[in-house]
Amino acid sequence: MKKMDMRQVNVSGGSLPVWVQDGEPTALVFLHYWGGSHRTFASVIDRLASGCAVVSYDHRGWGAARGLPGPYGIGQLADDALDVVRGLGLSRYVLVGHSMGGKVAQLVASRRPDGLAGLVLVAPAPPRPTVDAQAADALSHAYDSRATVGDALQHVLTHRPLPADLREQVLADSLAAGDDARLAWPRHGITEDITAAAGAIDVPVLVLAGRHDRVDPPASLEADLLPVVPGARMTVIEDTGHLSPLEAPGDLADQIDRFTAGRRSVPRRPRRRVAR
Repeated sequence: MKKMDMRQVNVSGGSLPVWVQDGEPTALVFLHYWGGSHRTFASVIDRLASGCAVVSYDHRGWGAARGLPGPYGIGQLADDALDVVRGLGLSRYVLVGHSMGGKVAQLVASRRPDGLAGLVLVAPAPPRPTVDAQAADALSHAYDSRATVGDALQHVLTHRPLPADLREQVLADSLAAGDDARLAWPRHGITEDITAAAGAIDVPVLVLAGRHDRVDPPASLEADLLPVVPGARMTVIEDTGHLSPLEAPGDLADQIDRFTAGRRSVPRRPRRRVAR
């Protein structure tokens, strides 16, 4: 794993630990899935060849950020992402959001912040809810214990078994949240409709879907995300399920490198901010 320096960034309610790897001016800011951590992207970051600066952190209420107070909804997580960008002084950046982090990235982009050059949405939760209240309630118990996390890994999250060290990482990360933070996504975030906001996104968007994803499959993203997000295009990653950063990190790194190569030389243009 590449060495990354840990820094503290001021956010609402306290200080957020952020891991940073210096590089070229265009930065990649990684936003993890519900149950993940900054470690989720380690294998992807190791394989990047672009030389871009890299930023990764645990969402509020999870892991190293468990002590931060709520609220823990996607609106607050979007605020945190922008605080990280400002706190690190990033003048140009691409958001890479996975699953829940993908929905957070859409919400950030809908505000048209200065410096945002593009989005890479990895198995993203679509802006239009695709689960009902009953399914969301069942989801709220997925991380009750090591046993339930293991069951989710085997039957829902992955296409093939993870190596033992990564499986243990997922088990630990999935249990590393307080109840309020853990339940914010299934009880509120996953069913929140941000369709109107997503329609305001005005940067290039690459969607990376897993061929065997049972959470946000390609067909769902084609129906519920691509028509909503202007200019979004989708690439399907073969032989992976929902946890493609762990199952197919090389494929993701290649796609991110190609995408960021096209974002570095694009001249900045004035941005019209959208009211929050």
